[in-house]
Amino acid sequence: MEFSKIIAVSGKPGLYEILSQTKAGVIVKSLLDGKRMPITATHNVSLLENIAIFTYEEDIPLGEVFKNIANKEDNKEAISHKESANKLTSYFAEVLPGYDEERVYTSNIKKVIQWYNILVKAGFDFTSLNEEVASSEEEE
Repeated sequence: MEFSKIIAVSGKPGLYEILSQTKAGVIVKSLLDGKRMPITATHNVSLLENIAIFTYEEDIPLGEVFKNIANKEDNKEAISHKESANKLTSYFAEVLPGYDEERVYTSNIKKVIQWYNILVKAGFDFTSLNEEVASSEEEE
């Protein structure tokens, strides 16, 4: 499973892995239940590798945030995304010190933690993120 093929579809729960492309869109597999379905141009889709989190210095790619959580949790599940807002924000401050508290809302933190836990349950290898982040830094 490649991080570059993981998407979030607005209006649909969970994360999806892109399996193949069609004329009208893409075929994806849910990381929650393994069901396959078509995603067309009418769906609003976000590639996880294109998402970044605001910090006071620069925007940090979501993959790097996941890597930080994986290092903190030893590649195991993080806290529940249903914890209190105070607990979530203090946890997020540990994994991403200096995140912009005015522009990163609790709902964003919930989604990041929920996505991370979905990836852990799906057996995602976070060490591959280390390699992808390193190779993208070398290209710059």
